Amino acid sequence: MIFGKRAREHESKLATKIRISYLLILLPNIIFMIYVFHGLWMTNERYKDMLNSVVAASEFSLDFKEDFDYETYLLIVGNVTWEDSNLPTLLQDARKVVDGLKDYTDTHDNQKRLASAEKYLNNLETYTDRIKENLEYGNKYEANITIWENDVQIVTGLLQETINEYIYYENRQLQVTQSRNRELFKKTIEISLVIFAAILTAIALISFWMPNWITKPIEDQVKEEQKQLRKAEFELLQAQINPHFLYNTLDAIVWSAEAGNQKQVVSMVGSLSEFFRASLNKGKEIVTIREELQHVTSYLEIQQVRYQDILTYEINVAKDIYDYCIPKITIQPIVENALYHGIKNRRGGGKITITGVENKDELTIQVHDDGAGMDEERLKEVREGIIKNNPDKTAIYGLYNVNERIRLNFGDEYGITVDSKLGKGTDVVIHLPKILTDSVKK
Repeated sequence: MIFGKRAREHESKLATKIRISYLLILLPNIIFMIYVFHGLWMTNERYKDMLNSVVAASEFSLDFKEDFDYETYLLIVGNVTWEDSNLPTLLQDARKVVDGLKDYTDTHDNQKRLASAEKYLNNLETYTDRIKENLEYGNKYEANITIWENDVQIVTGLLQETINEYIYYENRQLQVTQSRNRELFKKTIEISLVIFAAILTAIALISFWMPNWITKPIEDQVKEEQKQLRKAEFELLQAQINPHFLYNTLDAIVWSAEAGNQKQVVSMVGSLSEFFRASLNKGKEIVTIREELQHVTSYLEIQQVRYQDILTYEINVAKDIYDYCIPKITIQPIVENALYHGIKNRRGGGKITITGVENKDELTIQVHDDGAGMDEERLKEVREGIIKNNPDKTAIYGLYNVNERIRLNFGDEYGITVDSKLGKGTDVVIHLPKILTDSVKK
């Protein structure tokens, strides 16, 4: 009886020791998991805030300076009255964007830039008030022209430059955060291996399932975070393209509707629908070249309506390569660069030509424009910015993003190359592997 009681006490002590040993084994792992999830949560929250900051900043009109300067000139020369002028609306929209950005950024330099932008908006409001007073109290054309030339145009330029710098440095912070994520993932894997070895040694005779129980959530978490980072990079490019592009396109549709151009309105709405349908494409990151060409065609159809006096285009891609694969939204950012950095900077406009052929070892798709082009120094800066993992202000971020996504999906031997001559135009060549759609792992 006593023996049985002692046996039960011994079994109870042994069970208690086993439970304590489990707790001692699990406690470091629990602490580690809390640390990892907290770090990932904090990093993702910061990444999301910066991404939202860039999206919000992208709502600031790229044509603000041109629009504001022009509206001010129309007011001075009497083509519009103050009541009909768009100046208050432009100031209000710009101020709304600047005020909204204060909730996102926490970097000292970008907070200073927002303070400067707010000051510039206040100055512009003061200048427009002066012009308004001059118009009310007499014909002070020369005084108003002086304000327009010496004050308004300078401040709008400074404001536009400040917002562009804000977007650039927020993008840089995104890259820094991404680098920190990689370091966190690396440390997570290293610590996971150490804990795995310790737990395996401690419980090898107790249980065979504990190593998997410990390591599987960590591995799944790392894979999911890597997937989310890739998705966030891609969504950044879309965020930089879609809001401003949609805003201007809807404006153009409104103008066409007011002008009674029903066919043009129908065409633009159809092209816009196709553009965003191709952008979404059921969430696929890899599409066919046929689908990508449909996307860029919709984009060019819309832009040709907006820039019909300066833009023509031609797409001449061999149908033999239509079923090969390409990362989604690869050609459109390059075409956008050709339009805004090439065609618009050349007097008289120009033409964008897209060609594509199948070579022996790869596919090449070329985007050519006969716009302003680049000198040797600028071309060197752009090439270095595309190749380096940390592009600086001399590089075009859209081209860097496209190049990195191609390398990420297909390998470092693929990507884009750039060639340009000042006053002659620019060629961007996309190099892709010959992978057919049905052989791609989804």
